[in-house]
Amino acid sequence: MLKALLQLEQRLCTLLRCRQILQSKFLNQIRIRDRECPSRQLHIYCRHWKNHNAKHCNQSLCEEWNTTFQIHEPELDWEYLLDKRNRNIIAENITQRKGVGDIDKVLMLADDLMAENDITKRKFIRENLITEALQIPNFSHPNTPVGDEAQAKEIGIIGCKRDFDFKPRMVREIAGRGLRMFRDENLTFATGSKTYFLEDGLARLEQALVAYTVERLMLKGFELVSVPDLLQCEVVDGCGFKTSTNRSQVYRLHPKVFTDVCLSGTAEMALAGYFMNDIISHEELPKKIMAVSRCYRAEAAEKAIERGLYRVHHFTKVEAFGVTASEKGTESDELLEEILSIEKELFDELGLYFRILEMPTQELGAPAHRKYDIEAWMHGKNIWGEISSCSNCTDYQSRRLNIKYTDPSGVQKHAHTVNGTGCAVPRMIISILEQNQQQGRKVKLPEVLWPYMDKDTHLTGEGKAKAWFTFVKTLRRI
Repeated sequence: MLKALLQLEQRLCTLLRCRQILQSKFLNQIRIRDRECPSRQLHIYCRHWKNHNAKHCNQSLCEEWNTTFQIHEPELDWEYLLDKRNRNIIAENITQRKGVGDIDKVLMLADDLMAENDITKRKFIRENLITEALQIPNFSHPNTPVGDEAQAKEIGIIGCKRDFDFKPRMVREIAGRGLRMFRDENLTFATGSKTYFLEDGLARLEQALVAYTVERLMLKGFELVSVPDLLQCEVVDGCGFKTSTNRSQVYRLHPKVFTDVCLSGTAEMALAGYFMNDIISHEELPKKIMAVSRCYRAEAAEKAIERGLYRVHHFTKVEAFGVTASEKGTESDELLEEILSIEKELFDELGLYFRILEMPTQELGAPAHRKYDIEAWMHGKNIWGEISSCSNCTDYQSRRLNIKYTDPSGVQKHAHTVNGTGCAVPRMIISILEQNQQQGRKVKLPEVLWPYMDKDTHLTGEGKAKAWFTFVKTLRRI
């Protein structure tokens, strides 16, 4: 009986999928991408769906779900990496970027591979060669400052720094004791430190910030995509985020639940995976998409100044992501500047006082070719605090995730990827509350957010009872 029900369910799913495709007004133009095709073939087109046997499709879907995920072998620029004439240039780049990667070891393994005749040993050496080559970071942009964070170049300051006639408070005091809409204590039932609750007006402010950002990005041509929070570790690694080191910021699920699956630290990971194994026509580029997602970070820092909302384990973020061609060599740089311009516009409309930095080589991470940070002035801490960033990763991610495009002559090439933060909610709440705080228990909201807050112009804690969440929780064995 159970088997019959399962077969019926599979047939219904197949019929529903067929119906959805047949209803498409672009029936003769839409190609089933290889990530959607169970057999991973690129030659199937929707106009041939009637010839696609439903039974075969049903069987293929089952096989896909039962098949272990395997990422495409990285297509690194071996011709450049293994050319010993480039050794010094690559080594200098590694030194400037925190010294991660060893080009000499890569060249040595390449020589060993050429000299070895034993098939088993060749396979082992080849695997080590690929592993070591993947550690080599992307090349830095010629205008990128060399050095650590102190070498960041200030490009500009936007807005006016507010002067208070009272001592500015930190966000925890404003949101917690003042507005009584924030809780970050007595949360051992969750994950304790770096966990929080947003209540009432602050919860609505979170939704308002997301809606405002998404609406603005849509007007700039970005398409909204809903993304998963669970991703294969190899996809996360392919984006340049290490999942297997002791200092990894990425959470891994227990292997008994899922083998090699991580919680997404940013929608950039899922959006890059969305294009994995895809071949895009140059006429469709640039691709501009965005996502609203929860981000999970295994933040280790315990600095007192970062308590509260500044560095947390989970938060909501709007991420912009783009895929470009590389015919002129400037397409991805142009999209990076476009995203930076959008970020400036977003924060300027919010009335924030912020600055833009060109980040130095040691702050780029492995994937970024060029990176900008945006920092807002946080009056309570009396510091500049990062609220956004945007990066051009050129072909670093596309070579690891097999993201390609066809040029005008039909030749397949690796695409470039660009990403930027439209709104990291906790940091935005800190900036808005600390820059717009008033004496007493009120905070004025940016005018641009009033339509998203049911026309409320202020957040206020006046008239609210004392916080109800102070308690002692005990457990007792029976």
